[in-house]
Amino acid sequence: MNKLKIFISALSVLIIAAFASSGQTLQAPANKKYDAELAKKVGADKNGMRKYVLAILKTGPKDAEVQGDARKAVFKGHFDNMTRLAAEGKLAVAGPFDDPQKKYRGLFIFAVESVEEAKLLAESDPTVKAGVLVVEYVPWYGSASLMLSNELHEKVSEKNF
Repeated sequence: MNKLKIFISALSVLIIAAFASSGQTLQAPANKKYDAELAKKVGADKNGMRKYVLAILKTGPKDAEVQGDARKAVFKGHFDNMTRLAAEGKLAVAGPFDDPQKKYRGLFIFAVESVEEAKLLAESDPTVKAGVLVVEYVPWYGSASLMLSNELHEKVSEKNF
């Protein structure tokens, strides 16, 4: 059985080498479900992926200081800002973390090309401006289908924030 595996492996290498030397390139088969219009809408590359920046929200230095009505106001602004960014197509997904120590508070996944762009968006958030939250940024390459999340969320959410 081992000799058969070795033979098949060697034969595969020879076929690939012969194919490559012919000047042709190996290509993955086309995706029969591919929707060019949808791919364009979500900013997909040929692999169905796109660039994002993860903005990890952490407890800021002024979290304990902002209380009462001031805290309600910055968090109302936080939700309003997320709604605006999602409507603009800049915020693909957002949500809180369940961290008992409250070090990690939430995540924004920004549909932008660079950390610099993500910083501008995150700094527009009232909780970040107030120092209630601080942000750590990580570039990420993920499925462009994530851009459909906000549209689908509206269909599964019984109430709004």
